[in-house]
This record gives sequence, structure tokens and C-alpha cells, in this order.
Amino acid sequence: MRGFSALDIGLAIFATGLFQICAIPFYTYLGRRVDLRWLMMFGMACFALSMWNFTPITHDWGWRELLLPQALRGFAQQFAVAPVVTLTLGALKPERLKQASGLFNLMRNLGGAIGIAVCGTILNDRTNLHFLRLAEHLNSANESMNNLLQNTGANMLAWGLDGGSAPTGALQQLWKLTMREAQTQTFADAFLAVMACFLVAIVLIPLMHKVAPPKAPSADAH
Repeated sequence: MRGFSALDIGLAIFATGLFQICAIPFYTYLGRRVDLRWLMMFGMACFALSMWNFTPITHDWGWRELLLPQALRGFAQQFAVAPVVTLTLGALKPERLKQASGLFNLMRNLGGAIGIAVCGTILNDRTNLHFLRLAEHLNSANESMNNLLQNTGANMLAWGLDGGSAPTGALQQLWKLTMREAQTQTFADAFLAVMACFLVAIVLIPLMHKVAPPKAPSADAH
């Protein structure tokens, strides 16, 4: 929405990877002492909270506004993702592990593909909906819109456009502003949908079989 360069994008989202790395020692310590299901529930709850923190997003958000939600998402990701493999495959016998691992990877890729498709559908359909809702308020009775068109048209005339092109250019600018706001609101909807998925997953985690945390190696182990 803001036309960030690759460097600006990196600065805006660097907190995710940084805090995920910072979470590794905490997860390593707790993973040997706490039921992994509790750790997974904690991670998914924090991830859902980070999605909620994204919902007030506006078109002028930068790295400062994104810092807390991105940091929380990165920290939560370590606790939400790492226990999944152990809880899914940790209780299986070695002779069943190979086939189970293949099935696990298949379901993970399938779930990712479905998630991407659903998010893409949300972004497409909700953008159209928000645009139409915003456009309903853009009429001749809207004084703010009239002032914007007049000022934009006057600026374009000052830039050297002819009198016939200036109104068209002003309307194009209005369309771009409306589309920008519609897309921003749509991203907030997508974050809410992801949050809802995590909340459903949290409810289902207690149904998973408990897997004992791995024991720490003894001092004389080779």
C-alpha cells in the first residue's frame, strides 16, 4: 500500500525472525519440562493475539506500528510450530515413522495450499465489497470528496494538464485512494480470519495424545 522498497519491507518485518530466534532458548528449556500441548496452546494463543493486533492496520503503518505484532508473531511461531512435529510423530513406533512422516508432510503442504487459496479469495472478494461500500459515500453530497476533487484538479492544472484532462485525473486519484483504503480494510479481514483459525486449533489441541518431553542427556552419555 505504501510502495515500500525491498529494504523498507525488510526493516518492517525483521522483528519476526529476530524474536523467533530469541524464543529458541525459552522453548528448549520449557520443552523438556512442560507438556508440549500446553506450549503449543501458548504459541497459538500468542499467534492469535498478534493477528488481533494487526486488525487496526491503516495505510500509513510503518515498521514502528508493525513492530509489536511482528515481534509477538515471531516469538509465538517457535512455540506454535515446533511442538507439532513431536506431538504428531513422537509417539509412533520406528517402523511406522517413515510412512507417517510422508503423510504428515502431505497434509502440511495441502493445508498450506488451502490456506493460501482461502486468503487469496478473502483478499479478492472483500476488496470488492469494501470498495463498493466506500463508493456509496462518494457522491455529490460529500463535501470532503468535492474539495478533494477540486484541489486535485487545480494542482493538475498547475502542473500543465489541460482543462479536460484535469477532472479525469482527479477522479483517477480518488479511485486510487478508495482502492487503497478498501485493500487495507481487506487485509484486516484476512488477519481476523487467520485469528479465528488459530482459536479453533487451540480448542482442538487438548484432544491430541500427550507425548512425554524428551529427557535431557546424562552427563556420561556418549
